[in-house]
Amino acid sequence: MTITTDTAAALDTKADYGIGFETLAEEGVVDSLELDGRIPDWLGGSLYRIGPAQFEVGERTVNHWFDGYSMLHRFAIADGRVSYANRFLGSRAYRAASETGEISYSEFATDPCRSLFKRVASVFSPKISDNANVNLVPLGDEVVAMTETPLPVIFDRETLEAAGVASTAPGQHTTAHPHFDPATREALFYATKFGPRSTYRLYARADSRRQRQVAKTPVSRPAYMHSFGISERFAVLAECPLVVNPPSIPLSGRPFIENFHWKPENGTTFIVFDRSTGEVRTRAKAEPFFCFHHVNAYEEGDELVVDLVAYDDDRIVRSLYLKELRSGGSIPTPELRRYRVPLDGGEASGETIAEGFELPRINYRRHNGRPYRYVYGTGPSEPGGFLATIQKGDVVERSTVEWSEPGAYPGEPVFVPAPDAEREDDGVLLSLVLDAPAESSFLLVLDAGDLSEVARARVPHAIPFGFHGQFLSA
Repeated sequence: MTITTDTAAALDTKADYGIGFETLAEEGVVDSLELDGRIPDWLGGSLYRIGPAQFEVGERTVNHWFDGYSMLHRFAIADGRVSYANRFLGSRAYRAASETGEISYSEFATDPCRSLFKRVASVFSPKISDNANVNLVPLGDEVVAMTETPLPVIFDRETLEAAGVASTAPGQHTTAHPHFDPATREALFYATKFGPRSTYRLYARADSRRQRQVAKTPVSRPAYMHSFGISERFAVLAECPLVVNPPSIPLSGRPFIENFHWKPENGTTFIVFDRSTGEVRTRAKAEPFFCFHHVNAYEEGDELVVDLVAYDDDRIVRSLYLKELRSGGSIPTPELRRYRVPLDGGEASGETIAEGFELPRINYRRHNGRPYRYVYGTGPSEPGGFLATIQKGDVVERSTVEWSEPGAYPGEPVFVPAPDAEREDDGVLLSLVLDAPAESSFLLVLDAGDLSEVARARVPHAIPFGFHGQFLSA
């Protein structure tokens, strides 16, 4: 693919982390990375990371961080050694851009350049992107890459080669953050189906082909929601007041997210579904806020405790446009908040647990949907800054400890429990870190108990900032 990077003006004013938003064109394999420290003997498997890695197509640059073309990264850990491989996800959107040198599919905040005739034609034959750059999960015997469009992409976990699209979601917008139900051994998803009678839907997948509906409820002005929460009996949506009038989308001439409007007078509504019956158990109002990521939810008496990462409004969406990020623009600081949602009616009450958490992870297998104590995430080192610390929050003691290093910008910390662990925080954190001064990246291994460094494996180039990943054991 021909890539042009005529961004000299932006580079003159970019923040020191700006290299994390530059295109990585190279694909390859490194059999053994340079290693500092010692990998625990028990740690064996692969950390898979996904995120945007190409931001230019022909003469155009995509508008938003969320719009870059997806690249897979694999850090394989075995016998105390770490290998690395990366490959662009061979989606239809990426292949079309490679072959034509043009953006052919609509993304989160970037649309193809189209004539009025083509825009009208697209209403009747929409081209939905499969640029799955947000998250990846195992479904049955396969692993799929996902974004918020309904086209998850299956890929080979050894070669990273795309192997086709899984069955589509029951809506035009879906979450890339499913939850695993250990009782049914299914992944539970949320989706929005836009139309004259729009609906929110919960659906479950046993594998990449089969799915079943769990619940649905009508909505007149759907909200943009990135994730949701589950407890042992319930699923909960935080319907924030960033909403859209569905009939306006096809002919607006604007990319997807720019059809949504912030309506703080609506407040936020927690919609709680009974997972066994599919019925709405309750709807509880709260003050307006915006949320990308839920942390956890669990039942406590006649309340549902919902922990999530909250922003006061939707400015965070606009601050993640590529031009803003490359120039070091100010980014709203998130809060880790706890809401108590009464299951038998009434308003939800919220409180701030800590400031600065994003990309949260917990000891998922042991505590998702149940009471827990520790949450891990990334945060800024100063208000308005980009993510520059790894944080461990104690939601019981309401305390925080952090890891940071000058010029280092860590990604999502993935918790891997130690075998036969007795403590909730007995394990390690794996985070992909940009070393801005060195213009390279490294895989960081921290003790999840005290955030002390265990090891780091150095990659010979910088890896663009991504979003999420999973550790799959050997």
